[in-house]
Amino acid sequence: MKGLTITGLNLDIIWKNKLANYEKVAQSFENIESDILMLPEMFSTGFYMNPAEIADRNAETLIWMKEFAQHKNSVVCGSASIYEAGKFLNRFYFVEPDGNYAAYDKRHLFSYSGEDKKYSAGKDRVIVTYKGWRILLQVCYDLRFPVFSRNNGDYDVILYVANWPKSRIDAWQTLLKARALENQAYVFGLNRIGIDANNLEYPESSYCFAADGKEISTTTDNIVTARLDLEKLQEFRNKFPFLSDRDEFSFK
Repeated sequence: MKGLTITGLNLDIIWKNKLANYEKVAQSFENIESDILMLPEMFSTGFYMNPAEIADRNAETLIWMKEFAQHKNSVVCGSASIYEAGKFLNRFYFVEPDGNYAAYDKRHLFSYSGEDKKYSAGKDRVIVTYKGWRILLQVCYDLRFPVFSRNNGDYDVILYVANWPKSRIDAWQTLLKARALENQAYVFGLNRIGIDANNLEYPESSYCFAADGKEISTTTDNIVTARLDLEKLQEFRNKFPFLSDRDEFSFK
């Protein structure tokens, strides 16, 4: 049996203050042991649409994540605003304890807030393999686009990091569950909490759903934990081989 423990932080992000957010995360996870420690979208600054003010230009968030991953002997993952090669990107880092990392640049930019005017979209899906698990990395608005996250038999878990406000929270919960059901995969969606400088409210709304749509996460003091079981997932897929009937399509 291959188990995987994922622990997310319902973080009330301190607006545009990287050092304060790094410290807040470190304190919140001080006594937590987990295979993967998960942080929300733009966890170091908040979801801010003037990236020239906040974007990492010297990999500062990545450097901190590497140090913290080594300290905790755990994967640390979450997204940050970065500047690279003349572009601003909303980049999801998946950082392993040994310093190796994968990076996924958010493809679906949230045009409703003008993210598409300030940031450049990524192009490629990113699937990482860790401790025998295949993990698809996704960011917030990606959740609304099922074609991009379609399981082609190449992953077991989807991680979504988000800043998804209260006014549309029903869609967040419903779509997370739908992605788990249609892709026969675990889906862990981590949202921020609190009220940001734009006066948007983010309720506690982080969940992990199993392939049958059942929630398997528990939340205590803003710490959201789920224990994933690869053997159970494989048994479920073998019993209900729905993915083998999926439509074939090409993605551009």
